Amino acid sequence: MIGLLIFLFGVFVTLGMCALAARSDYKGFKIPNIVSLVIVAAFGVTYGLLALSGQREVFFKPIGMHIAAAFLVLMVTAALYSFQKLGAGDSKFATAISLWVGLGGLVPFLFYMSLAGGVIAAASLYIQKKKPFHSPPDGGWIDMAQKGSGNVPYGIAIALGALVSFVYLGFFNVSQWEMMF
Repeated sequence: MIGLLIFLFGVFVTLGMCALAARSDYKGFKIPNIVSLVIVAAFGVTYGLLALSGQREVFFKPIGMHIAAAFLVLMVTAALYSFQKLGAGDSKFATAISLWVGLGGLVPFLFYMSLAGGVIAAASLYIQKKKPFHSPPDGGWIDMAQKGSGNVPYGIAIALGALVSFVYLGFFNVSQWEMMF
């Protein structure tokens, strides 16, 4: 029971940080470093406490698989950052989430993140062309898109990819929760 509470606390802290990152990216194309730091810390504490209680295998793979996923995402997103295709905050945020999903959940995470990113990019193109909003808040995504900026708040896509991959991995599956009793 304690293991389940620890796990759910870690998951909801992470999802709360995802919401904060998405909102911040939407409002000003910035993801604070503290978001990624809290997500990594939440993973470390959750993983460590579940490992100590002998319940790690209910939701997590061996630690090497989670670190490998984070390393892969960091390498790819750092390359995208170097070509100015992705922001540094997006890179750190995606890397932190990949710790949670590990190698087993990496493909669904990347797929749904990319799908959401494509929808947001398409919406951005529509907003650029049609300018459907009257006086949006200054500096936000909609304002910038209406002014012709090609920037996309990818933090929203990363947050949505995280949520869907958490569902895919069974983080909200009650039958998996029962294994922790």
